Amino acid sequence: MKILREISENVEKGNSADVKDLTQKALSERIPVEEILNRGLVKGMDAVGVKFKKNEIFIPEVLISTRAMKAGMDILNPFLHDSPKKQKGRVVIGTVRGDLHDIGKKIVDMILESEGYEIIDLGIDVSKAKFVRAIKKEQPDVVGMSALLTTTMIYMSEVVEAIGKAGLRHKVKIAVGGGPVTKTFADEIGADGYAQDAYTAAALINKWCQAPFSPI
Repeated sequence: MKILREISENVEKGNSADVKDLTQKALSERIPVEEILNRGLVKGMDAVGVKFKKNEIFIPEVLISTRAMKAGMDILNPFLHDSPKKQKGRVVIGTVRGDLHDIGKKIVDMILESEGYEIIDLGIDVSKAKFVRAIKKEQPDVVGMSALLTTTMIYMSEVVEAIGKAGLRHKVKIAVGGGPVTKTFADEIGADGYAQDAYTAAALINKWCQAPFSPI
């Protein structure tokens, strides 16, 4: 369908205003919300993910496309919340204490939301106590931690330890990621998984929640 292809292409190009207008137009033409989401917005981000994996584009371009997708999601959200669509899972996510970077985390948020997850974003500079409180309150399937600094990624081990001391470790999967983080580090601190970028994170979480994910 032409309009869905146009939505997808404009998400890929990062044209927020066009995505917003086209999404609204698609709704007015009574195209099902799920089709607009999956064949328009998500398909566009899938294409971005493929380019990102091939190093054809980088974080700034991904962020622009993510904002374009969000423009469309803002139009669809009221309809999605009223939809009987089954939620795939719940994810608590945050940038650890001492670190104020959140671009990658926000991209993960958007991708997972588009895939049907409920996201509880704790923001930046998140303490281990806040992570533990969120797990107790929200009962997520997955906890995601990010860090962009070598000086702050060490704090991830304290969060994992605190989750264990609170008797919650067996209740959640823990994923870590960010610039300086490696799989070796993730294994050393007892995390369940490591993601080198937003798309890998989404694929990992989908694997844990037994849901297929296409960009990888």
